[in-house]
Amino acid sequence: MIRLLVRTLIALVANAVGLLVAAALLDGMDVNAGSFVLAVIIFTVAFALMQPFLVSQFRRGNSAALGGVALIATLVALVVTDLISDGFSIDGVGTWIAATVIVWLAALLAAFILPFLGLKKYLDERRD
Repeated sequence: MIRLLVRTLIALVANAVGLLVAAALLDGMDVNAGSFVLAVIIFTVAFALMQPFLVSQFRRGNSAALGGVALIATLVALVVTDLISDGFSIDGVGTWIAATVIVWLAALLAAFILPFLGLKKYLDERRD
């Protein structure tokens, strides 16, 4: 149970970092500070639901497309977040493509780095 909570927390923080980085880099992407938390939650839930669905769909047909599942799930989660959240918007095809790649990459990097930061702190506390 604790593992699930930690993974969920890491996913939420990683997705928050991804959305913040994309919003900072792209002029056509706006995230309202008041609805940022809701946008992160919507994005995380949509991504978590879409990724396993897409994996199962691509395994049936074209297994070569499995590498792009995370990017497709990110795009779909961005669309869902844009449709549901009032304080989140993306304008322009180029911005949609760039936002997908930036959010995916920043969230991926954050998801890899965050556990190491917590583990280092835990090991330092354990030594003392």
